[in-house]
Amino acid sequence: MPQDPTNAAFARPGGCVAIESACCKSYIGRQGCPFNRAEGYICAVMTCEIAPSVEDRLRLSGLRPTRQRVALADLLFAKGDRHLTVEELHEEAQVAGVPVSLATVYNTLHQFTEAGLIRVLAVEGARTYFDTNVSDHHHFFVEGRAEVLDIPVNNIEIGNLPEPPEGMEIAHVDVVIRLRPKA
Repeated sequence: MPQDPTNAAFARPGGCVAIESACCKSYIGRQGCPFNRAEGYICAVMTCEIAPSVEDRLRLSGLRPTRQRVALADLLFAKGDRHLTVEELHEEAQVAGVPVSLATVYNTLHQFTEAGLIRVLAVEGARTYFDTNVSDHHHFFVEGRAEVLDIPVNNIEIGNLPEPPEGMEIAHVDVVIRLRPKA
């Protein structure tokens, strides 16, 4: 299954701004992308050298960069690829002095998911994790520690997938391998 470059573009702080067909007008006057279509515009590919700001990433994904969204996005993406719950991000916000309610964190993470900035990972009953790495990959889940670890997509070969119903296609396959300490 091909990776959606629009999602991957927003997953990495310091990474791409957008896909080639969506030049970022906020970078007028800067150079650096091999796909420059108009002077000063930067089209995003993995070779772009200019990191987008959090505000730009939100705008490019269709979200208005409100104070709370920017603060939560800063916390969320500052540590690179990771998996966290609503409660964990809320606690980080409290420690950082960001005045947001648990409901605001919940709503914001779901808005980020709908915008393709992060993805949802349901591995443990009612507990939902949010993954800042939106590229195709799978996961280990360490039972008892509630820890989620990435597995590169090429480390797992998936075969014999069922045919999807008429008019449907397989969008993504999530594999979660549960781990526990040896007895």
